[in-house]
Amino acid sequence: MTMSVPLPAGPSRLAGAVQRQGALAVLVTVVVVSLATFPGFRSADNAGTILIAAAPPMLIALGMTFVIITGGIDLSVGSLYVLGGVVAAWASQYGLLAALVAPLLLCGAIGVLNGVLIARTGMAPFIVTLAALLGARGLMRSISDQGSTTYLVRSDAFHELGTGALFGVGYQVWLAAGLVGAGIVVLNRTRFGHAVNAIGGSEDAAALMGLPVRRIKIGVYLLSGLLAGLAGAINAAKLGSGVTVLGSGMELDAIAAVVIGGTLLTGGSGSIAGTVAGVLLLGVIQNLINQVGDVNSNWQQVISGGFLAAVVVAQTYVVRVRRAPSP
Repeated sequence: MTMSVPLPAGPSRLAGAVQRQGALAVLVTVVVVSLATFPGFRSADNAGTILIAAAPPMLIALGMTFVIITGGIDLSVGSLYVLGGVVAAWASQYGLLAALVAPLLLCGAIGVLNGVLIARTGMAPFIVTLAALLGARGLMRSISDQGSTTYLVRSDAFHELGTGALFGVGYQVWLAAGLVGAGIVVLNRTRFGHAVNAIGGSEDAAALMGLPVRRIKIGVYLLSGLLAGLAGAINAAKLGSGVTVLGSGMELDAIAAVVIGGTLLTGGSGSIAGTVAGVLLLGVIQNLINQVGDVNSNWQQVISGGFLAAVVVAQTYVVRVRRAPSP
């Protein structure tokens, strides 16, 4: 009997490395070229600006990574982000703890609802989270009187969370870095993380292995909602108010960063380190657009879209190379 054998380790290993490390390689290249080309890019203040701006998107993309690895999608994170900011600013009148807990409870509850509808009823994640996007945005408008009321942050301790620094690095950057580190451990070293990868690879096979597929899927949407709400809270702490016009299109930026970082849209494969590289790459691009004063910032969307299209095409080729049997 003739059997197909995998491709030699060399091509398969190279394809895997491109998928996992491609975004990091592009990021390093862009940074090196920028350091040599733009004097303003070299300053420590500019590096701090990039990191602070990247902290909220990093949290959102972290949750999105878990969702996409399971083969799902979460379109509600942009609305949860702005809702979390408004609720945090309103709750800050009761102190730091309330300002952090209130958006987590509300956005986490919406995340659980998303997960239950997807896992228990079999509804498509796109439809469920699109409905949550509209519902969360409507709830935010209701809380803020159709956006006419802007709640100011009334807790000095909460405001310090968004504006203070430790060793010259903003508190929110340390927070994002800590949660990213925890996410790496969870995804790679825990049963939950292994189950996330297994479900994305084959949900039916994961169920036959005895994995709690429904519970894991609810868990990843809960995580996504919590992180989106937290991102909105720390952004409100930085701005000093719950701005109601933010978050539009943020879900697409998060998806772009995750996919650019090497996570497959089909699920089953991805890394948080790659997502970090994807978020920073998009942040550096935005910063460079600002360095070139005569370039409209809307070009970031064009560049992000171009990156995303190129990465999806490259991923398709990489997966084909890794899976194709040799003759």
